[in-house]
Amino acid sequence: MDQSPIRSDSLVIIPMYNERENAAAIIDAVIGLPVRFDVLVIDDNSPDGTAAIVQSKMDEYPGRVQLISRAGKLGLGTAYIAGFKHALTQHYEFICEMDADFSHNPQDLVRMRAEALENGADVVVGSRYVTGVNVVNWPMGRVLMSYFASKYVRLVTGIDVHDTTAGFVGYRRRVLEALPLDDIRFKGYAFQIEMKFTAAKYGFHIVEIPIIFVNRMLGTSKMNTGIFGEAMFGVIRLKWDSLFREYPDYSRK
Repeated sequence: MDQSPIRSDSLVIIPMYNERENAAAIIDAVIGLPVRFDVLVIDDNSPDGTAAIVQSKMDEYPGRVQLISRAGKLGLGTAYIAGFKHALTQHYEFICEMDADFSHNPQDLVRMRAEALENGADVVVGSRYVTGVNVVNWPMGRVLMSYFASKYVRLVTGIDVHDTTAGFVGYRRRVLEALPLDDIRFKGYAFQIEMKFTAAKYGFHIVEIPIIFVNRMLGTSKMNTGIFGEAMFGVIRLKWDSLFREYPDYSRK
């Protein structure tokens, strides 16, 4: 396997908290893709030793795996914002966010990158709902909650995205350079809605590609009903605030 430190043009950001069962395997899977991706792990001081596993992978893949260690659980949104800022300083052209637990298939990263860097999409959403409901091993109640939450967000905001709560998303560099990252207010899973909504208001071209989402096999889910409550009420605030501000137009730039 090629382990030279030559920098990729693409970075995958993976937040982790107590992911020792998945950390090594997900890093290996991304590094082993036929298209070169670097990996940035954001670890929020996991007590189970996740960071030590990531550090061992940094030694195994010099220059390919990076780690930001934070003092504690500061929220998913702040983890991604920290990752985005790091990616911009390192001059990556395509920056993707994904979960550590294999609910997002690393093989789909190749298609997402091609959609952005070859076909011109600004934001690429790995979508569970663009071609129906492509979710495996979730309880029916959770599937319905997620599906109708996305429908609700789409209705309220008016953005043309089927999977508004998706956490498997790739951005071209120019999107993250343009968006006011320090003004993104949500720290939980509503962060995903706010990023898509803001990108749409800026006129960026958002494309959804179908994926199959598989519930985690190892480790503990961080999802709870409070996350969906944040999304339900937060989206109203997003829409209301948007009525009183102007957005720059990047649709033709």
